[in-house]
Amino acid sequence: MVSKSRSEWSTILSHLVLAAVSLHAAVSSVQSSRGAAAGFLLQTFAAITMLAPGLSTHEDCLAGAWVATVIGLPLLAFDFHWVNGDRSSANLLLGGGMVLAVAGDHLGPEGCSVAGQAVLLVVAVTILIVAVFTTNTYGMWGGAMLGVAGLLSRLEVDRLLLQPKEDVCRWALAAGSWAYCRALHTQRLQWE
Repeated sequence: MVSKSRSEWSTILSHLVLAAVSLHAAVSSVQSSRGAAAGFLLQTFAAITMLAPGLSTHEDCLAGAWVATVIGLPLLAFDFHWVNGDRSSANLLLGGGMVLAVAGDHLGPEGCSVAGQAVLLVVAVTILIVAVFTTNTYGMWGGAMLGVAGLLSRLEVDRLLLQPKEDVCRWALAAGSWAYCRALHTQRLQWE
């Protein structure tokens, strides 16, 4: 049996936690928010496929992660905006994500990286704004953690907190997804 290094285990664990949190969030939110559930499910599939041996650099796997970012994350924010009556922002986020998903082949690797980080930050900021105005504490935490994941991904370092930078970003994304799932639940309770 091949021994895995500490950073390999960290990467596997961060993918598993993100997949588990996202799957739980998808199952929890499917009755109240089908759009957010689809976004969480896309995140789950992207995290799981990155765990398959030899697939983490495969083009189809990277395309799945791209789609999970530019379509999945706007789907998460869509319902949050829609329920609060901000239908134009909801549609703009989702429409922009769809356009980016189609244009991904024309952007190149660096362009896709920047666009993905921009989508993450825009989704985080819009969730944070709505959460502040609706006093949804979980939404504030979810938006803040998604923003942290986006900002950390822009850093020009290889390691953060003794772990690979990508793993720390996945931990922040998992925490943000959990908080955002709770925010959706809280938001639904407020509107009932």
